[in-house]
Amino acid sequence: MNPQTISGEAIECVLPWKANVGESPVWHPGERRLYWIDIQGKQIHRFDPVTRKNETFDLPEIVTCIQLRAAGGLVLTLKKKFAFYDPQTNHLEELTAVEQDQPDNRFNDGKCDPQGRFWAGSMNARNWKEPSGNLYRMNPDRSVTRMQSQVVCSNGSGWSPDGRTMYYTESFRYTVFAFDFDPASGAISNRRPFAQIDPNSGGFPDGMTVDAEGFVWSNQVGVGKILRYDPEGKIERILQLPVPRATDCTFGGEDLSTLYVTSARETMTPEQLQQAPLSGSLFAVQTGIRGMPATPFAG
Repeated sequence: MNPQTISGEAIECVLPWKANVGESPVWHPGERRLYWIDIQGKQIHRFDPVTRKNETFDLPEIVTCIQLRAAGGLVLTLKKKFAFYDPQTNHLEELTAVEQDQPDNRFNDGKCDPQGRFWAGSMNARNWKEPSGNLYRMNPDRSVTRMQSQVVCSNGSGWSPDGRTMYYTESFRYTVFAFDFDPASGAISNRRPFAQIDPNSGGFPDGMTVDAEGFVWSNQVGVGKILRYDPEGKIERILQLPVPRATDCTFGGEDLSTLYVTSARETMTPEQLQQAPLSGSLFAVQTGIRGMPATPFAG
């Protein structure tokens, strides 16, 4: 059976914007708001889907991913550091720094596991295909452990509904990997390819999310698609976005069935921007499928 393709009016631009690198959307159920970032813009955004109002919080340096924090506010990564941020007070608390001896490296994407540990990885910002990245786990006590080395552009991650499988994207291995995941210890093992795309396709896997049925939604930057994979790694449906650089996605809304999608303008030519003027905007798709709530950082 061929995958179902969804495009056109089913994909709504809910916030026309010009984010350089829109990324890391996360739904806050208490506030009923979507938090997201513009990495190069050094900004955290908070979007209200009812009023369509978007608030902006400026940071002193690039912010590379965000997640909710159980104690309030957000946990995030800056260029080289883990940090906490409180949007109510604008207070930024910088924590552990990594890779000080690798000037070309910076943090990229990250997410909290079901036990509230924060996973974030790095990439070479000068040569994206350099295997100089690492994957880190920050525990609730704020200790940091390196979990995987020789990563080629660390990107989206997620967990299966039973919490026993961790999915992890290395963009320029063109692969979403799966690990066996130990919920109690946070250990990962048995790394294997879950889904791979052709390096000559014009796209690469970026951010991702996992729905309540255990299907994986993977953004394919460069070709403007989100692929929904079944738990065996077969493509079940394709979302065709009106922009080529749809970067990341997450479920939100009252019943967690709205898929929110961020996008980017970085590296696009004037001609490409003319063809895709909504690049950098925020999109929403009513999927009829429920996502799983984001687990806040437990520390």
